[in-house]
Amino acid sequence: MKLAHILLAFLSGILFWLSWPTYGFAGLLFVAFVPLLFVERKLRIAKGRRTAGKVFLHSYLTFFIFNITTTYWLYYSTAFGMWFAVIANTALMSSVFLGYHLLARKATQGAALTFLACLWISFESMHLKWDFSWPWLNLGNGFSETTSWIQWYEFTGTFGGSLWIWLVNIFVFLSVLRFRESGLISKSKFIIKRSSILLVIILVPILISQILVYEVLNFKKGSGTEVVIVQPNIDPYEEKYYTTNDSIINIIMNLAIPEIDESTDVIITPETVLADDVRLSTLNQLDFHPSVQNLRQKLYAFPNVDYLGGISIDEVFYDKKRAAGQTNLYRDGRTYYNSYNSAMFLSAYDSLQVYHKSKLVVGVENFPYKSVLKPILGDAMIDLGGTVSTKTTQEERSVFKLNNSSIAAPVICYESVYGEYVSEYVKNGATFLAIITNDGWWDNTQGHQQHLSLARLRAIENRKWIARSANTGISAIINDRGEIQKSLDYELQGVIKGEIYPNKELTFYTTHGDYIVRIAQLMGLFILLLSLFRKGTMKRR
Repeated sequence: MKLAHILLAFLSGILFWLSWPTYGFAGLLFVAFVPLLFVERKLRIAKGRRTAGKVFLHSYLTFFIFNITTTYWLYYSTAFGMWFAVIANTALMSSVFLGYHLLARKATQGAALTFLACLWISFESMHLKWDFSWPWLNLGNGFSETTSWIQWYEFTGTFGGSLWIWLVNIFVFLSVLRFRESGLISKSKFIIKRSSILLVIILVPILISQILVYEVLNFKKGSGTEVVIVQPNIDPYEEKYYTTNDSIINIIMNLAIPEIDESTDVIITPETVLADDVRLSTLNQLDFHPSVQNLRQKLYAFPNVDYLGGISIDEVFYDKKRAAGQTNLYRDGRTYYNSYNSAMFLSAYDSLQVYHKSKLVVGVENFPYKSVLKPILGDAMIDLGGTVSTKTTQEERSVFKLNNSSIAAPVICYESVYGEYVSEYVKNGATFLAIITNDGWWDNTQGHQQHLSLARLRAIENRKWIARSANTGISAIINDRGEIQKSLDYELQGVIKGEIYPNKELTFYTTHGDYIVRIAQLMGLFILLLSLFRKGTMKRR
């Protein structure tokens, strides 16, 4: 491998690293692919031996740097989980680039690059849906800290951002390629013309975003909902699973009660804040569990205040007929249990409601392709931090109606990374998003900061305010423009009290979802079939 090619691949990786939230400058995403695209072209034109392997290795270098520098924090929960995620995701990204290289041998440069953008978007979509789901590094997420640029996500979702990044990268690549290879007589005019077009491609979406910000600012708000968001700061390794539920309830209520007044509508607490031995024979018994009764008694003094918080539940039984695909089996070989990571909603006098987390962390809460892999791997799973049993999910996105008639979407932890998934809560009537999470597994790293940053995209996509309760931080209130209004920093114990503004409006994205993916898949398939079945080969340019 030539040193120049290695350096270009390395440069692409560094550009991705320096562009990524929360510390990077997102504008670098517009050129991050360009050096790697030149490496691929040089290898393809050279027509040497094993060019496909060389393209894969060079792209692997780029995407390895991208993955390791932006998700290294997984190491703080488990070294194996981090290395698996980095190595596997790098291989998948490199495979996408290899697919582009193989098609580019037969297709025109323009067709091949269009195919690459479509294939990449399809790959990102796959990462939202399959059992090894890991959409953290989907390109559109890269603008989570520059929300003033992407207010149009209410129409496109994050795939609009991915498409924007590819359009600019392809334009820059083709412009430089033509400048270097065509022998233009008037290079200055070419530079001016291409630079002008480039500025339009970048600045027009940003200008549209500014107009949308103005429109949202002038949108008439309804009555507010006062939230009390609790951040108990309980260490997930040393304290959380060794502290009784009654002790946890005392902590969260002692933090919340001084902030409650006649205007308070809801208390929000983190994911699995009640995690100690909630074992039931059926879920119907949850309302009568001592921990739930203890919490309800403390709410009697506040009859108009609702409570929304996390709870970990095990439904234990011996009847094999009740076992389903996500059911776990104890080592005794005869005791079954369904394990739930749930959001619990109750008030002093109303019936208990529960939603079960249904986008699960690979290996921690979900055994990927269990029916296929478990006979091969046994009980081994990719441990990214947390529990080791398969969680039981539900089909529908439940919502909770507060006493003041606003409706909360109980978004649990990792679910907040999934755009179209979160929009299902809104289509079911949610007027604001209540994100509950525990980000203490990754220590004080980019992990919890990126997780908060990604939540800002959900606010824009659905034009919904967010009340976010994180066990160790960062808890926050985020407005419908994706701006953080209040926050409580990492490793602090305390409360955020503030007002959010629920609304019933549905955005274009909420209604239509990831339509960009469907268009990209059709275009990509068309180009692939055209290149495979067209007589002869398409002339490369």
